[in-house]
Order: sequence, then C-alpha cells, then structure tokens
Amino acid sequence: MNRREFITLLGGLAITAWPLSAIAEQRMRRVGMLNNNVASDPFYQQYVDGLVEALRNLGWVDGRNLRLDIRWNGGDAALARAYAAELVALSPDVIFSASSTNLTALQQATRSIPIVFVQVSDPVVQGFVPSLVRPGGNVTGFTNFEFSIGGKWVELLKQVVPDLSRVAVMSNPDTSPQTKYWLRAIETAAASLGLQVVATPVRSVAEIEAAIEGFARQPNGGLILPTDSFTSLHRKLIAESANRFRLPAISGISDNFLSVGGLMYYGSIFGLGEQYRQAAAYVDRILKGAKPSDLPVQLTTSFRFGINLQTAKALGITVPIPLLGRADVVIE
Repeated sequence: MNRREFITLLGGLAITAWPLSAIAEQRMRRVGMLNNNVASDPFYQQYVDGLVEALRNLGWVDGRNLRLDIRWNGGDAALARAYAAELVALSPDVIFSASSTNLTALQQATRSIPIVFVQVSDPVVQGFVPSLVRPGGNVTGFTNFEFSIGGKWVELLKQVVPDLSRVAVMSNPDTSPQTKYWLRAIETAAASLGLQVVATPVRSVAEIEAAIEGFARQPNGGLILPTDSFTSLHRKLIAESANRFRLPAISGISDNFLSVGGLMYYGSIFGLGEQYRQAAAYVDRILKGAKPSDLPVQLTTSFRFGINLQTAKALGITVPIPLLGRADVVIE
C-alpha cells in the first residue's frame, strides 16, 4: 500500500522524442546492456522492458535504428567480467550498466566507450567518478545511496526488536565489493547502540541457508542485506530462511524484498524500475552527441520505508505505532 510517493530527481531533464519520420534517416546505433540478475526474474525483466520502452519513446527503436545487446550477470562476478569484455568487443556507442559489480568489470574493459550506470552506491567513495557534478571520463549515471544509510538499517531493526543485540550483514564478497563501506557505517551505528556486528559472507545457495541457521542459534539477532546482486537474486530464499529461523531482516536492495516475505525495506524512493527508465534519457543524450563527463551523476535524496506486517506477526513482532505511521509501504 503506497502512502506517499515523490521523486526529486531529474528536475532539469526534459525527455523529448524524435519524430518517427526521422527514424529512417538515422544510422543504426548500438547499445550494450549489462544487467544485474537473470532474464527470468520478472521484476528485473520489467526494468529492462521499461528502459526499452523509454528509448522507444525517445525515437530509438530496437531493430530499426538501434541494436540492443543484452546480457545478464546472474549474480556471478566472473560472468560479469566475461560479458563486459564481450560487450566492449562489439564497439557499442554506449553501454548501460546495473550494479557496482558490472560497472567495475566494464571500467576494467574500457575507458573510452560511454557508460551509463544505475544501482551503484556512492560512486565517488567507490572511485568510479571523482565528482557527482563533474564525473569526468566515460562514466555517469544514477546512484541510490550514500553509505551512511547503513546506520539507518541498524536503527530500524533496533526499533522493531528492542532486545536486539547482534546483527549479521550478509553479502557475497565477489558481487558486492562495496560491502566494506557498508560495514563501516553499520559498525559505527551498532557501536552507539551496543550491538555486535557479524560480517556474513556467502557465495552459494547452500551457504545462505547455513549462515542464517548458524547465526540464529543465538537469540536477539537481526539480519541486514546491503546492496548486492547475488543476495538480490536470492532474496526469496533469504526471506524464507530468515523467517523460518525467526530472524528479523531488513533490506536496502529493493522493496521487492517485502513482496517475497521480507520484514523491512529502507532505501531509495527512486525505485529501480524508474531508474532504468530515466537512464534512457542519458543514453539518448549520449547517442545525440553529449559526453558522459558533462552529465552529472543523479543522486536521490528521498527514501522509502516499507514493512510487511504479515511477516512481523509470524515472527511475533509488534511494530511500534509511531514507526508504522512513518511507513510508506505496508503489507497487511
């Protein structure tokens, strides 16, 4: 249930479509896409479809004046590197990239082909761009988070579970190179609340279930899922396992976590679907001659809090009324 939604990005970005009569006069352009999941994931397929539709509205029609080369990393860093090299070898006019894993691989493969990214946390801290306003080089795009938001995940878990004493931070080190930055923010917030932080690396489905079961053997624990393509791919398994072992969990990856039974989400109000669609505007501008270095990285400043009351009830958690009143999304 959406209670309030507002997006503050791209205030100055006008999206205007080319006349369809002009399409035939354009030479065929090529755009590579390196996505952050699998094509069979309905949410991520919708995101890609939204980008393709936005490009079509801007006058770029796949198979007519545009060729799209789409790849999916499947939550696998090695596959991301292989596909990055493959896409660069095709010499596209621009490459769309989702996630830090894919952007890292693409920057290793090219420093000249323009890249438009989404789903990258704090690209300045990670070293992808020197500045949001003046990104320089061949990279620009859209970022959801600064790493300080990790402290908010800790605070929300503590408010929902007053007896909380420990939190596990789960990610795949291969697909979430940014986890070290999340851990710093989470550890700082946890220390102020007297909580223990347990880094919980996982690299396979079997490790996910084993890690949750092992951590839940001691009481008063909670689970934090920072941005990570691997854990995003397996969000349903993580939610089901956390609930089975009565471990309250919060995700910063996507509010899709709520729909698969996850307890809480806190992250950008500028959802991934909208981010994909808005990225089309930057792809369009680059295809028309703009340089990535001149297009500022867009940062969301509004955030969405969601909670699944069905899951809370199953876990025996009574959500404080003031906290519930602050929720933007509630599943009842």
